[in-house]
Amino acid sequence: MKESLNKTLLLFFFFFFFFFFFFFTVSSLSPDGLSLLALKSAADPSSFPSPSPATAPFSDWNENDTTPCNWSGVSCATISGLSDPQVVSVTVAGDNIRAYLPSELGSLASLRRLDLHGNRLYGSIPSSLSNASALHSLLLHGNNLSGNLPPDLCSLPNLQSLDLSGNSLSGPFPDSLSNCRQLQRLSLAQNRFSGEIPDEIWPELGGLVQLDLSSNGFEGSIPAELGKLKSLSGTLNLSFNQLSGEIPSELGELPLTVGLDLRHNNLTGEIPASGSFATQGPTAFLGNPGLCGFPLQNPCAISSKSAPVTQFPDLNPSTPGKKSMNPALIVLISVADAIGVAFFGLIIVYVYWKRKSNSNSRSCSCTGKGKLGGSRSAICFCWNGFPVNLSEVDTEKSGGGSINGGGAGGGGGGGGEGELVVLDKDFAIELEELLRASAYVLGKSRLGIVYKVVLVSGAPVAVRRLGEGGGQRYREFREEVQAIGRVRHPNIVRLRAYYWASDEKLLISDFISNGNLSNALRGRSGQPSTPLPWSTRLRIAKGTACGLAYLHECSPRKYVHGDIKPSNILLDAEFNPQISDFGLNRLISITGSDPMSSGGFIGSALPYSKPVPTERVHNYRAPEARITGSRPAQKWDVYSFGVVLLEMLTGKCPDLPSSSSTSSTSFDVSELVRWVRKMFEVENPLSEMVDPGLLREVHVEKELLAVFHIALACTETDPELRPRMKTVLENLERISA
Repeated sequence: MKESLNKTLLLFFFFFFFFFFFFFTVSSLSPDGLSLLALKSAADPSSFPSPSPATAPFSDWNENDTTPCNWSGVSCATISGLSDPQVVSVTVAGDNIRAYLPSELGSLASLRRLDLHGNRLYGSIPSSLSNASALHSLLLHGNNLSGNLPPDLCSLPNLQSLDLSGNSLSGPFPDSLSNCRQLQRLSLAQNRFSGEIPDEIWPELGGLVQLDLSSNGFEGSIPAELGKLKSLSGTLNLSFNQLSGEIPSELGELPLTVGLDLRHNNLTGEIPASGSFATQGPTAFLGNPGLCGFPLQNPCAISSKSAPVTQFPDLNPSTPGKKSMNPALIVLISVADAIGVAFFGLIIVYVYWKRKSNSNSRSCSCTGKGKLGGSRSAICFCWNGFPVNLSEVDTEKSGGGSINGGGAGGGGGGGGEGELVVLDKDFAIELEELLRASAYVLGKSRLGIVYKVVLVSGAPVAVRRLGEGGGQRYREFREEVQAIGRVRHPNIVRLRAYYWASDEKLLISDFISNGNLSNALRGRSGQPSTPLPWSTRLRIAKGTACGLAYLHECSPRKYVHGDIKPSNILLDAEFNPQISDFGLNRLISITGSDPMSSGGFIGSALPYSKPVPTERVHNYRAPEARITGSRPAQKWDVYSFGVVLLEMLTGKCPDLPSSSSTSSTSFDVSELVRWVRKMFEVENPLSEMVDPGLLREVHVEKELLAVFHIALACTETDPELRPRMKTVLENLERISA
């Protein structure tokens, strides 16, 4: 009996120690790790793309580990109140893995980010994900998920980013999204959702920054409540659906920076012209045959209900059954009509001249920093409280005149005698003084040689030599130069005078003392430069945007610069920017000669100087600007300015890939733009993108991110999606350094 009891106790201890060691071995992995192993078990190993087991997905997810924090794609953090590190991020993206979503992922209580995009996930989204209460980013785009969106998903209190685009989800628009009050980014594009888009949920989602519902089967009208999304930026994308009816005018209340994409629906009626609609291009409305009005080509037909029908008396006396009019009465009516038309015409002429005289005496009022104000008769532009009124910079008031007494209109049609014409009454220079001045070569480019000329008084000016040709086109040259001379803005280099002779053309402008932005970012002649602080870079960006917006909106001819790059952004002693080389392409085409030819008015007296290295111009040009024969457009400048912004942010010089072609039929955007877009797509840390010289200024992270978004909007491949320069300036002004 005793022996039997001993055997029983021995067997009991054996099983006890066996289960103890077994339980200890299995439970050595944390609960978060066990939940993640469920994802590994749900994956089909045959779908792993890598042939090497060491580099295959989940290859280091080992059940014998005590913690999953060292596994690839897993990030952990110490949470207050918990002793062990918790899983806060899981990223297994772009591996083309075939798997389903296990319900165990909902038990990751500290999980903040789940990124499984770019795989082949199938099945439905488990409702248990709503148990992961800390989740703020759920990125499942680019898979093959199906079924409805779980209604409990928006019970997540911190959900900010929900991207389910590129799947096979179906059903009506989920009304439960109204509970996602913290949501900032929502993309349901390229799914199979159908039915109407509800109108009442959008006031609850006032924090939305991005909304993309494109490429689904949504029908019915566009909700007017979408106009209340005041935080929206980028593009409101409702394209490729079956939406019908008229476009609600309430969408005009969206911020001016928002681009609309309503392509390929069944929308009808006239496009509203108020608010943000004024900044949209025709691309936003293509594929809607029933739409009409600006900016589309097809005008809206006048409704027969609104057109009054006038009944005229029958003036034909031979018409049977009708009474003929007295000839004297007919003459009287004709005379009265003539007098009425003449009187009406006099009123129109009087009003026209009255307005014109008022515009010449009207002063600009500044509505705020960088704001545009005024009317058609008195357009003004404000910068730091400084108003610029076009009525104050016409030829008569600019003091233009010839030193030889011929005035701005003199010169005898550009005869053999040289003529120095002053465009600014505050600028005094004599031809003899210019001839005796000391000159130094500043640089050479395809637009001519630039000299620093020190006058007898000691004041320096910049003189650009345009070349020797164009002797028969003096009048055209004079008109173009005088138009450029009327452009006066604190952020545009001032043209002070010009010299014309049959064998020489010179432009005389202010000398800007502190070099250009290219030198400030990369140093002079390869020498390292002191990194520009963020406040200085932001001031340069704002000033450059202000000058470009003035050229686009307020200059006499609504100019296009066409060659924005860092070497054309000059800096004064306080690092305030001034845009140079404005209007030179047109002047070069008029002269029709090589400005780099030897000899000449000043060049023959100067020693040879090697050209200053400049940027390859194609790196800053918009893609459509690289096509031979394309017509210059203001959106070219917007793109170039965006590239300059990216260079200021990253410190990297833009360069085209070596394999790209710059022919008229094949072109590519700059490598810098593509690199930044890729970094944002994979959500790399900001520290990996910005200029190392800015990393010390940790307090400006939000400002850097805001300028990045502005730059990416400026460098959209489609010019219709780029904002106007006025809008870019307004967005930059909201950022304070």
